[in-house]
Amino acid sequence: MNTDLVADLAKKSGLVWVAYAGRTHAVWHEWVGDAVCIVSGGTEQPLPGITEQQTVVLSLRSKSSRALVAQAEARVEVLSPESEHWAPATSALKSGRLNLVDSDHAIERWDRESVIVRLVPTGQVTLPDGIPSTLGRTAPHLST
Repeated sequence: MNTDLVADLAKKSGLVWVAYAGRTHAVWHEWVGDAVCIVSGGTEQPLPGITEQQTVVLSLRSKSSRALVAQAEARVEVLSPESEHWAPATSALKSGRLNLVDSDHAIERWDRESVIVRLVPTGQVTLPDGIPSTLGRTAPHLST
């Protein structure tokens, strides 16, 4: 059930917040299969050090109120073109990417200069009553 909540929230929002190594990053993503998929690096959004992480914390908000609804632990999987998840993830990311200038060659460019990661929820989800109210300014705010 916790994974269903994460999937529902991630599918409805264009942004998730990814927290690791003491920082929180707002990133655009696509929900593909059972994971949040993100392209990072090169000319895409920066997520420095994401490939060195084993797990991260996703902060997910309500699309209507934009209030923080849940935080979920996710396992980091770095994808390579040989991965079974590469084609579905890159296809979804390419389709969802706004203002993509090199649509015909984006996936090849991502392979050369970026990293594609799947953030797979572990099932550990924290709801608002368990989330500290002292979140960083880049994270979505708890509803009051």
